Parts: sequence; C-alpha cells; structure tokens
Amino acid sequence: MHRSSSSDARKKDTREKIELGGLIVKAGLRYEKRALLLGLLIDGQRRASEDEAERTRLSAIGAEAFGHDHE
Repeated sequence: MHRSSSSDARKKDTREKIELGGLIVKAGLRYEKRALLLGLLIDGQRRASEDEAERTRLSAIGAEAFGHDHE
C-alpha cells in the first residue's frame, strides 16, 4: 500500500512539473536560459506578493493568455 501511495505521489509530482514546463513554452520562453527564467519567476513572485495591484495585473495577463486557448 505504501509503495502505491509513493508511486502515485511521484506521478502527481511529475505531471505538475510537466504542466509548469508547458507554461514556460506558452509564455514564449522555451529557448531562454534557465537563469533568466528563474530570475523572472523570482521577481514576479516578489512583486505579486508585495503588491496586490501587480498580482491582479499579472493574473489578468495570464487569464487572457489562457482564454486564447479556446479561440
């Protein structure tokens, strides 16, 4: 039982990482250096956690990008 639970957790973790990688591709950043990607993410996290208006603005940009999936 424990082995199955551990396997399920690994599968869930792997799926999540693949989905997160897909966001990098969707943002048009597939060929950027990892250091730049990490810097963008860290900067965005800091700005979003410190400024609710910035969090709202960035969320709107992302929601619009997801909305274009269905057109």
